[in-house]
Amino acid sequence: MTQAPAPIPPGIHPMLYAFFEEDGGALRHDMFDRQVDVALAAGAAGLAVLGLGTETTKLTEAEREAVIATVKRRLAGRAPLIATVRGETPEAQIATARRYRELGASAILLQPPSGPMESAPLRDFFATVINALDCPAGVQNAPEFLGYGLGDADLLALAESCGNFAIAKLECSAIALEPVATMFAGRTMVLNGRCGLELPDCLRAGAAGMMPGTETIDLTTAIYTAWTAGDHAEAERRYAEALPALTFFMQGIPQFLTYGKALLAARLGVEVGGARAPFLAATPFGLDCVAHYAARFGPLPGADPTGTGGRAT
Repeated sequence: MTQAPAPIPPGIHPMLYAFFEEDGGALRHDMFDRQVDVALAAGAAGLAVLGLGTETTKLTEAEREAVIATVKRRLAGRAPLIATVRGETPEAQIATARRYRELGASAILLQPPSGPMESAPLRDFFATVINALDCPAGVQNAPEFLGYGLGDADLLALAESCGNFAIAKLECSAIALEPVATMFAGRTMVLNGRCGLELPDCLRAGAAGMMPGTETIDLTTAIYTAWTAGDHAEAERRYAEALPALTFFMQGIPQFLTYGKALLAARLGVEVGGARAPFLAATPFGLDCVAHYAARFGPLPGADPTGTGGRAT
């Protein structure tokens, strides 16, 4: 197995989208390259793949491995890569995580198996996997989306039993995040998702960063940079500019995937392409909203000017 890398730094770690050819065909690996380029140009601390934003449940295992290889190659050591692992048994997750490490993942983020599961058995499941790994590891704790997950006490017990428990990735309000961040201060990095909603409040509550999408990576990194530099007024001002779009996207995972991806494509100057079922079909009004935000925010930093151009469809 590869040598464990340095700890994952705090900051913004966007989850990359999966783009497909027409009719939900082959993965478009060029779009992973583009997302790496704009995320790094915007100042992302690292990148993440194979979570909900990458539509990992629609990918084959061979495709998941190819995603990691593609992103790792494009990163070329410039930033760490967090790979999300799924699996129904600890043994399956351990095997997958080790393979992802071989392909270049810097850290592993575990999703719970298909549930529901009580908190204590889920804690033991995760502990078995994390203790078998030689790298920074963490869990995505999203009872708000899944209906089950770890309680705060079980998160703490997991950290106490696993020396490499490095990331608690939540999907919750800033109010719910605060006790977890306080509990883990100085020992485990707490990230939130939800597109970057409540970003200043999450940072105020003790979050080390966020795992949003790439469609607003320049906005979320600017908010984070201003806040950590002590310019809270500037961070709040920038957040106020981004908030209407973040609210528009974060009305559930299907809407986030359809319209967040459409905004990313528009800001990159490329076409969205196809989609794999199940998916939420875009409406003309929804695409008008995307066009409004794309015009408001402009191209992403580092966007390839040789893109195909045109409005995302």
